[in-house]
Amino acid sequence: MCYPGFQGVFAEGLAALGRLTEALAAVEKALAMADRGGERWFSVELMRIKAEILLDMDGNRSEAAAEAYFAGALELARQQGALFWDLRAAMGMARLRVRQGRPEDARQGLALVYGRFTEGFETAGLRAARAMLDALRI
Repeated sequence: MCYPGFQGVFAEGLAALGRLTEALAAVEKALAMADRGGERWFSVELMRIKAEILLDMDGNRSEAAAEAYFAGALELARQQGALFWDLRAAMGMARLRVRQGRPEDARQGLALVYGRFTEGFETAGLRAARAMLDALRI
């Protein structure tokens, strides 16, 4: 059973309820468990979840920390060859870039990952990425 994965989903649920401090604690617990238990395959998604929670917390420090977690998630996804997780992290980073007033950087980063896919274009994740890319066209 992948407990860190369940803990990550729990963190997302807490964040959706606005219970951000608890959500942050839950995802941090999941990351620690993944490290200790050797379940690093899910760490990319946990890092993305933590970045999203930090963005919800607002503030300049939270935004800088979120950017670091998105960057770490992207790097780890590439090391693992985890294209789906790479896409999810790239979408989070793209939303952050838009929030920072950097839509061209958002488009370029997301297009780089999207362009590596050769199939699955009807899946929800790739449809959402395509919609974001279309919205970011200048």
